[in-house]
Amino acid sequence: MAPEQLEGKEGDARGDIWALGATLYEMATGQKPFEGASQASLISSILRDEPRPMQNFVPMSPPALDRAVRQCLTKDPQERWQSAGDLRRELEWLVASGAASSVTPGMPSTSASTASAGSSSRTATRVGAPGPLPRSRWLLLALPAAIAVGALLGVWIASRNRSSAAPATLQASILPPPGAVFSSSVTSPIPLAMSPDGSRIVYCARVGEGSDRLWVRSLATGDAHELAGTEGAQQPFFSPDGRALGFFAESKLKRVEVDGGPVITLASATDPRGGSWSARGVIVFAPDYRTPIFRVAADGGPAVATTVLDSTLHEETHRYPFFLPDGRHFLYLARRAGAGAGAEPTIYAGALDSPERVGVVGVASNVVYASGHLLYVRQSVLMAQPFDAKRLRVNGAAVSLLPDVRMDERFSRGVFSASQNGILACMVGKASTRSQLLWVDRTGKRLGAVGEPATYFFGGAPEVSPDGTRAAITIVNEMRGQSDVWIVDLTSGSRRQLTVGEIDHYACSWGSDGHRVFMNSLTRPNAALSFCASDGSAYRDLDLRGVVGQDLIPWDESRDGRYLLVTRNPGADILALPLEGQDKVLELAAGPTNENWPQFSPDGRFVSYASDQSGRDEVYAATFPQSDARWQVSQNGGVEPRWSRDGRELLFFDRDNHLNAVEVRPDAATFEPGASRTLFQLHGAGGSWRYDTAPDGSRFLVSVPVEEEASRGIVLITNWTAALPRSAK
Repeated sequence: MAPEQLEGKEGDARGDIWALGATLYEMATGQKPFEGASQASLISSILRDEPRPMQNFVPMSPPALDRAVRQCLTKDPQERWQSAGDLRRELEWLVASGAASSVTPGMPSTSASTASAGSSSRTATRVGAPGPLPRSRWLLLALPAAIAVGALLGVWIASRNRSSAAPATLQASILPPPGAVFSSSVTSPIPLAMSPDGSRIVYCARVGEGSDRLWVRSLATGDAHELAGTEGAQQPFFSPDGRALGFFAESKLKRVEVDGGPVITLASATDPRGGSWSARGVIVFAPDYRTPIFRVAADGGPAVATTVLDSTLHEETHRYPFFLPDGRHFLYLARRAGAGAGAEPTIYAGALDSPERVGVVGVASNVVYASGHLLYVRQSVLMAQPFDAKRLRVNGAAVSLLPDVRMDERFSRGVFSASQNGILACMVGKASTRSQLLWVDRTGKRLGAVGEPATYFFGGAPEVSPDGTRAAITIVNEMRGQSDVWIVDLTSGSRRQLTVGEIDHYACSWGSDGHRVFMNSLTRPNAALSFCASDGSAYRDLDLRGVVGQDLIPWDESRDGRYLLVTRNPGADILALPLEGQDKVLELAAGPTNENWPQFSPDGRFVSYASDQSGRDEVYAATFPQSDARWQVSQNGGVEPRWSRDGRELLFFDRDNHLNAVEVRPDAATFEPGASRTLFQLHGAGGSWRYDTAPDGSRFLVSVPVEEEASRGIVLITNWTAALPRSAK
């Protein structure tokens, strides 16, 4: 009922307008405009509250639709639409003109709701008694509303056919296929790309708890299909003709045709930072976070460095390359490695056949060249700046194009892409999606949450203490773009900060006695390893015994306290560092392959880890301290191996995110893997680990994304250059 009806006042057909507004609101958002736990609280909400903006539920939905529906739902009948005809004409105008979705440079899109053409004449139509609303009119009104939400791209195309005038800039929201969700931009970096001709978009998505995969969607038909063999995909990019895709998965650079087919591995890429495909048949990419840009033939071959890190400028990473139209020059970001922008981050223009480069603009962001402009993110605002691609220089001031674009400041990457004919795709909102710690049983049933959600580093890598009472985990300080170690009480859920200061700590593990926590300490130019008592005292660095490495990650301390397992990057080698005495550093796995997730068996006789020596990650167990024998444990891909606390199981996740438990006989003379069984499926929120075990093995501590923050759509903007001021075109 409309507010005046609830107050016992005499009603008229404007009460039907109010009811129609409530219906349209729920059609467009899936939510009711007013809610209450009881009839009394619902009545109170109708009389007191205002409905939340539609954009809260459908990101970047047409602001004019929100305005039209809100005018239906105003408390005062005199302020509503005065007849069904008025509202019908408003909705028909919204669909026909598309002006409701125009973008005002530098302003939130909701500002367009105050400037709808002809609004003054429509709202002034208050003459004559409003007639009843026939039921046959409801469908006529609802259909345009549905079209306005879901088919703005089609309206734009139609408007181009109707008139030679420049089409309006329109916004629409692309939702994932039924049953799927878009991959987080943290666990699947830069998870979308537009084809050069604007006909297709590729994005990373998953079904249920399954693996992230590539999906290709036609913008003309709306049809989307999943590409087989792209498990774990991230950072996709199109070939110049739009017929193939490059992407990264399983520590490799790969390619696949957009219509499906065999997936071809091109090069190793341990921890990649973007790629781009030239019309000359060359792909440039950053294989790791501390490397220059490399090049490789699109058909395969050796990968060779094509840029040089400038140590005099403290450069430690070149990343996010993007080819210019000539197929020879490309843009890329140079900055300090680790967290945040570092000193003087710069976008450069480099070339395939020359070490020379040209500084273009000082910003810490990935960059796209489209429609004569550079697109990049500054302070979460998508900027557009005119750029002369022949002279390799900007030729105008940057202007704001869209606010609140999803930007991960720690890695200097925004989630956006653009075609060469005026179509822009992006995600909005925070990049560092919060995660929740949960206890689950051996079937995956959720037993309860632990503490409040937080922005855990890479979604969270929980480490349960030996006694099972606490967890160590790293949380991102969003003001600094760096991370600190926190201790979580697993009974109360309360947490306290263990590390303070300006040093970046993004990985940690418990000591075997539960009295100290090991952590990496990311500084420039090299990283250190540190430990701290679990009560926050006695913080100090470890003696690395001459180990040279740009990044060292602690994984596990042996039960006798003699060794600490670490990985050394770049190269992903496994080392056992001595913690006392005169023992030597042991190289357990080193060479061209990538190894990760090392862990001691409880009795210290074996080390488990994952290696990609077969072409994909598989789980292995090897003898310790001499790795003179090893056994392959997984058969169809495996990552994140952990031993049960009693040593009777070796657990790992397969390629489809199923947690498997392999029986082990700890009393056997050698490693003897037994029967394997699947426990449950879990995508998790990412991180080096997505789980840890309770001491008795009956349950697991896992990290999962907060669902409402991970469900936002992709914003699609057509003819985005029309929104730029004349001076920026």
